[in-house]
Amino acid sequence: MTAPRTMPDWATLQVGDPLPPLQLEPLTRLTLALYCGASGDHNPIHVDSDFARSAGMPDVFAHGMLSAAWLARMLTGWVPQSAIRSLDLRFTAITQVGERICCTGRVVDKLDRAVRVQLQTANADGVVKISGEAVIALP
Repeated sequence: MTAPRTMPDWATLQVGDPLPPLQLEPLTRLTLALYCGASGDHNPIHVDSDFARSAGMPDVFAHGMLSAAWLARMLTGWVPQSAIRSLDLRFTAITQVGERICCTGRVVDKLDRAVRVQLQTANADGVVKISGEAVIALP
């Protein structure tokens, strides 16, 4: 059983405050296959190495929306899903099998009873895979 999440307090959050990061295990082919089934996205470029190579890629790679889901998972580890007012993401690089992705964020603006947070996923070398922002409503 996990401990109940404590909602961040708008009054005490400051611009520059980091969100709790989400460090993931290295991406595996099994994760890609499971995501195909869960999402309904069965594009073979994500699970069939021969197909990926025939398309000019060195190997299969992560679905962009899998990486987006990791960012959403990081956010919902910080606040309840109902507090997320917007989530805008930009895909900037492909996530390869074996990469360890870390999701991070920080407060960049305080609004009226909400904060705007900057988000990103990056690999161990610091290559950003997704960047974006979210607006979070707070008590």
